[in-house]
Amino acid sequence: MNRKNSNAGNLVNEGGHKAGASVLKGGLILGGLMGLSAVAQAQMAPAADDSLTWHGITLYGIVDLGLQYDTHAAPVNDYFPAGTADIIQKNGLGSVTGVTPNNLSQSRIGLKGAEPLFGDWSAVFKLETFFNPQSGDLSDALKSLTQNNGRSLATQTTNIDSSVAGQIFQQSFVGVSSPTFGTLTFGRQNTLLADGIAKYDPEAASQAFSLIGLSGTTAGGGDTEDRRLDEPFKYVANFSGAHLGVLYKLNGASGSANSAFQVQLGGEYAGFSADAYYSKVNDAISVSALSAAQVTDIELLGYSSTNSLSATVTDNTAYSLMASYSFGAPKIFAGYEHIQYANPNTDLPVGFTDIGGYVLAVVNNKPYAGPDKVLQVYWAGLKYGVTPHFDVTIAYYGYSQNSYATGADAGCSSKTAGSCSGTEQVYSLAGDYRFTKHFDSYLGVMYSGVKDGLANGYANTSNINPTIGVRYQF
Repeated sequence: MNRKNSNAGNLVNEGGHKAGASVLKGGLILGGLMGLSAVAQAQMAPAADDSLTWHGITLYGIVDLGLQYDTHAAPVNDYFPAGTADIIQKNGLGSVTGVTPNNLSQSRIGLKGAEPLFGDWSAVFKLETFFNPQSGDLSDALKSLTQNNGRSLATQTTNIDSSVAGQIFQQSFVGVSSPTFGTLTFGRQNTLLADGIAKYDPEAASQAFSLIGLSGTTAGGGDTEDRRLDEPFKYVANFSGAHLGVLYKLNGASGSANSAFQVQLGGEYAGFSADAYYSKVNDAISVSALSAAQVTDIELLGYSSTNSLSATVTDNTAYSLMASYSFGAPKIFAGYEHIQYANPNTDLPVGFTDIGGYVLAVVNNKPYAGPDKVLQVYWAGLKYGVTPHFDVTIAYYGYSQNSYATGADAGCSSKTAGSCSGTEQVYSLAGDYRFTKHFDSYLGVMYSGVKDGLANGYANTSNINPTIGVRYQF
């Protein structure tokens, strides 16, 4: 994450200009990429794989758009990457029907390239921009939160935290790669855990049909903002079927604050693949919209509610095991992750700048007065290729939270407090039909339900989201 600390007044002014500038820059970049597409089509030699590749640089993209009905949800938001929450949230008060983006895949446009150096070594890079096709805006979950600052649940649109915060590029890295020795890259990129979720989630990290696809808690090792990171070195390799990965995020300062470390070990044999992960993130940030009272308080301090958020800061430690096995047409998936949240060793100050240039105007550095919070995540599913063009996937996902309450609520297992033990259960079924290599259509539904501590403050405790849509990939 790109988090910079400076004085409050400068942060507020800088953030206000940054949002408008990002949209303008994003439009210019997307226009430039499309212009390059025309050049590539005109000048490149015909490719057997029909990719838009010219001199080793490939233009690629996805546009995904659908129609969705939710039994209990907040209205669609133009900036939140999935449009609606898909899974039940506190503001899921009534039924919603709307055009939703990025149901099966995040819409994006990007450039990637490989330049031969010597032997089997190549220089590699990737630039990738996320957008919401129903509105034409850059995807920006944190803007969806600031739009709901001071609003009651009954008047809110969808707003949830994410690593997608209006950055012009969600992936922007460069490095070197060798089939023999592996790939080393540096820059903003997915974490090892995020790559693992994309590989071992039966619904392939779909936002409309997967709990661990829509919510980045699992892929972020505890907090969704860490699904992608600024400034990490990342090394991945495959040695005769053995997997190895190491990631280290620099903090831009001294000590351990803001740093992150992940390691991956695994392998594959005869249709079976498995990977184990360890993740440690210091000063992980989870943000939410400000209450009406908080808006009043921060404005007295000189902050702007259009660019400010409330944050909880923790040090997160996660262990995960993921696996899949292919029988041919059917393929099964399963995974488990154990996440421990602790009070941070290094506090973050009020006025700290989070990803996307958003300001943390309210900061909680001591969320746990007693036991640490522990969240267990588990999933399993089956993907079946009914025909070469049609796949059906069925999946189950679950959360289980311990009780970390103190005092009279210690050991509680009810809706009394969010710190009581609780569970979330999610079931999904989806079908995907590929008309051509580049165009497919999907139909699916996901049920989500919360109980006890994870249902604290919820007027409705379940949601069902039948969704139909189309996707174009190039």
